[in-house]
Order: sequence, then C-alpha cells, then structure tokens
Amino acid sequence: MQNRKLVSTERAIRPRFCYTRNLGTPGKIEQFARLPATDKVVNYEKIDVIESKPVREPLELSLSLIQAVLESAADGIIAIAPESNIKIYNQNLVNLWRIPEEIMASRDWHAVLDFLVDSLKIPDIFLAKEKELSENPDLESNDFLELKDGRVFQCYSQPLRMEMQIVGRTYSFRDATAPWRVQEAIEYQAWHDLLTGLPNRDLYQKRLSQALAHSIPTKNKIAVMFLDLDRFKTINDTLGHTIGDRLLKQVGDRLTNCLREGDTIARWGGDEFTLLLPKLHSHQHVMAIAERILASLKPEFHIDGHQIHIAASIGIALYPTDGKDSQTLLKNADAALYRAKEQRCTYRLYAPDLNSQATELFALENSLHYALERKEFILYYQPQVDINTKNIIGVEALVRWQHPQLGMVSPNRFIPLAEETGLIVPIGEWVLRTACQQAKNWQNSGLPAIRIGVNLSARQFQEPNLVETIAQTLAQTGLRPEFLELEITETIAMRDVQLAKEVLGRLKEMGVQLSMDDFGTGYSSLNYLKTFPLHTLKLDRAFVRELTVDQHDLAIATAVITLGRGLELRVVAEGVETLEQLEVLRDLHCKEMQGYLFSPPLPVEKVTKLLEESMANDRTKSP
Repeated sequence: MQNRKLVSTERAIRPRFCYTRNLGTPGKIEQFARLPATDKVVNYEKIDVIESKPVREPLELSLSLIQAVLESAADGIIAIAPESNIKIYNQNLVNLWRIPEEIMASRDWHAVLDFLVDSLKIPDIFLAKEKELSENPDLESNDFLELKDGRVFQCYSQPLRMEMQIVGRTYSFRDATAPWRVQEAIEYQAWHDLLTGLPNRDLYQKRLSQALAHSIPTKNKIAVMFLDLDRFKTINDTLGHTIGDRLLKQVGDRLTNCLREGDTIARWGGDEFTLLLPKLHSHQHVMAIAERILASLKPEFHIDGHQIHIAASIGIALYPTDGKDSQTLLKNADAALYRAKEQRCTYRLYAPDLNSQATELFALENSLHYALERKEFILYYQPQVDINTKNIIGVEALVRWQHPQLGMVSPNRFIPLAEETGLIVPIGEWVLRTACQQAKNWQNSGLPAIRIGVNLSARQFQEPNLVETIAQTLAQTGLRPEFLELEITETIAMRDVQLAKEVLGRLKEMGVQLSMDDFGTGYSSLNYLKTFPLHTLKLDRAFVRELTVDQHDLAIATAVITLGRGLELRVVAEGVETLEQLEVLRDLHCKEMQGYLFSPPLPVEKVTKLLEESMANDRTKSP
C-alpha cells in the first residue's frame, strides 16, 4: 500500500496507526500532512511502514523464525481466530491427525474439527469440552483423546492473547500412546487379578461403595455374594498348581457368563470369588442368579486330559436388610458362606444367627490346630461282618474329636476344616499309626487277627512320601501289611489316574490291602477300574439306603456286586441298617457288610469286648 503526492511544505505531521494483517502480523500506517506556513493542509500521503525495506526484512525474518519454531515442535499446533478461521498451524498437526490437504486448505476450523471428531473413539467428550471452551474463552484445558485406531493424543488448549486481549485459541496435540498404555497397564494391574483378568478385591470394594451411594436414593436392593470352590485345595494339591490356576480362570469365565450387564465378579483371593449384583428387585431375583451360577459349574472342566468336577458354596447378604455399609455386608455374606460350606454345593442367605455360628466355626478352626498336641483325637471302630459266619472280619477306623468345651465334634464339621487347612495330613498320619498299633495290640492279646481299614484323604494320597510313611508305620508297629486295608474314594483315584496306578501298585507290592470306598458315587471308567490293583469294592450307603424300595438303587447295587465278583474283588456293603436290606444283599451274593444293624462305630474298649465275645462264640462252636 503506497500513495504519495509530493508537495512543498515547511513542516510535516506524522501520526501513526496500528492494524493487523490477515495472518496476524502487525502493520503500521504513517500519514503525512504537509502544511505551508499558513498551517492549512494542502495534501497527504499514506505509507505502509512494513513495505519499507528497513522494516520489512527484519519482520519477514521474524515470521520465518516463528514458522520454523512451529515446524520444529514435536507437537501438532494450530491457532484459531474468534471467527473460526485458522490463523496458523504446523505440518506436525497434519501428519499427526492425517488430515487431508483440501481440508487444511479451506482454513476453516469447523471443517478440521469435523474431521478430528470423526477420528475419535468417544467424540462426545471432546465435543462437550469444545462447547465449554467456546462458552468460556479464558479457560485452559488438558485432556487425553483416544482415537479409533488405538492411538491416544494429549490435547492442551489455551486462549491466544495479544496486548492483554483474547484474539483466538491455540491447540497443541501430542502423541501420548506409549506412556498412556504404560499407565493403563499399571492401573489395570492395580485393579485386576492377573491370573483370571477379573477385578480384584480393591476394585470390588470401590464398585460396592459406588453402588451403595447410587442405591441410597433409588432404594434398589444390592446383593453381595461370597463364592468358595468346594475341595479346590485337594484338586490343586493333587493335580498341581498349573492345573489349579487354569481351573480358576475357566471358573471365572463361567461365572462371568452368568451375570447381567452392570454386575461385577472379582477374585477375592485363592479360590474365593465375590459378586456384586446391583439393581435387584426381590430375594427371588438373587436366588435365581445363585442357582444359575451353581448350575454353570456342574459340567466337567477339561484341562490337559483331566476331567475335573468342581462345585461351589455361596453366601449372600442383601442391602439394605442385611447391612447398609460395605463392611457389614461383606461380613454377613462371609457368615452365610460358612453355613453354605457345611452342606457344600449350595447357597445360603444371611440370617442374624449366622454371625454367632461363623464365630464358633472360626474358633473351631483355631482349636483344630492344637487338637493333635493336646491329644484330643480318638479313634472309633466300626465292625465289618461276614453274615454267613456272623464273625467280625475287620473294622474301619474312624477319627473323632473330643473337644474340651464343645464335647464330641462331628467329623462332618472338622474334616472339611482339616482338608482346607492342610491339617488332614498330620491327622491322617496319626490315625494310621494309632490304628495299626491297635490292630497289633489286639493280636498280641490273643484276639483274632482282623483287617483294619484306614481312610486316605486326597491330600494324603498326593503326598510324595506316602508309601514310605506307610512302610515306616508298619515297621514301627510290627503290623503285617496284609492286615492293613487302605481305603480311597473313587473320586481320588480318578483325579489323576496315572498317580493312582503308581501309588496303588507300590502299596500292593508291599502286601497292603486296597479298597475303593463310595464306589458308584463318582465317575469311574470301568476300563480304568480294572487296571487299579484293588482287593475290595465298598458299595456306598447311598445305594443301600433305598434299595428295598427304589428299583434304580437296587439295579446299581446289583451291578456293583456283580462287577466286584466278576473282577474277583471282595464287596462290602456299607450303611446296612435293616434286616430287609440284609436279605436283599444276601440274595445278591454280598456276604460282607457294615452298618448300624450290626454295630455303630465304637470306642476301642467296646470293640475289644465284641472281639472277645466273637472269639468265645467260635470256641463254643468248635467240637
């Protein structure tokens, strides 16, 4: 811009005015008024100072430096004028967002903004922030934007000021994908169980607190569940921790599939899971979900050639009836779980009396740790009878706990605790040693030499030194191996068939008698059964109880007895309580029986008396 008309003058006035060019670069206008001596304006000229070479060259250099600085920045930068046209930007912005050239050529911020929004995974957050910034021009923001392609950008925006006035807004974008993913991984590990991928205890408690805060005004019911896998420790010890870990992951997957959207399942620790069910309308609703969870675990799990059966116990507490804060609800759900574990494979809703029962169970577990050293365990013996001769041909050793305050504690109460705590191993060794010594004592006193049956727990069976422990016990007590009959359940044998074959084979070589207990209640393959070096099958009391009235039980009993005879095994029927049962079993050619019809489990003194009477009867029968 340059207009000049030269006139003669005596003096000149040069006022200057500032303006802004299109790209925000400043300019100055100088007006010349040339006045004669009369002080009247005779003409003027207007000059753009920037056009003058002394001013233009340094300014162009400054602008080049500014653009060079922008292009050297790692961030993508853009400046927007109030009327939404783009004042300046760098190439990193284009490269970072992969913006087409034609959009940038329009210099229209709205066109660029539409492209950016289309690239975002969750555009609503960015649009809400844009609305907030447009309504509050003096605000600054620092946000993270996740793109559909998985990248994450850090977006920093601040108002653009010149001479204390807001003349636009700047945005800078930085690729923060790598540090974002690192932080994301750290946060994930902090809130999730690394084995199963489920939320951990901390995240569960956080969500429970949030659910309670949200539920207070809406009056929705919330269910807090504790779920514990029944006999998982036995599986873990028998098959190894690798199999156990994979089982936990598969259990977590099945449980997740049972839940609704918005529910939470977390791994609380070990084999225990917690579930959070918000927005419930009735007790029936939570009971239906609990039943669905238990049903989901019934199909067997297939892991590395193993067919594994697992069940669970569930304790449930409901907000607000069973507690109005996280701590109370968790405590009461845990108390309900203790009750459910007494029966296994079931669920229980919290009731106020359960807290005292949970406290009692906790005290019982603590006492169990000292019961051996305090000599509180005793053995009872239940006779096994040959119904043809009516002689006692063997006894089964059954452990009892004589608690100093609680009296006689049922095995159904303390055996599961012993299995869970691992105390079943030293207790089992004590039972084995005491039973063998008692059998030898009877022989030394001149009583008939009979077999003594000792049950092996799953935990004992997987002990690497089991065979050596048994051999040492027999040597210390002086009992000959053929008078010891070790009983394992069908389930134990089938958990690891190869281990069962190896251990049972070594025991048979020693001369120990081997019996499969509770036969028919598990999932044995008959092909496997014939390979186990067994001497005895025990027909479970579950089939004996109703065999006189239930054709299915009678058919199973018939099949087991026939199978045993076909494999040249002794068959002992358990739980015989009536003469009718005895007669049916006799007709099926089962001659060895055990049950209350003959004798309940008795302390050693009473069994000794029975053996003495049996020996006396034999002498009177002799010619």
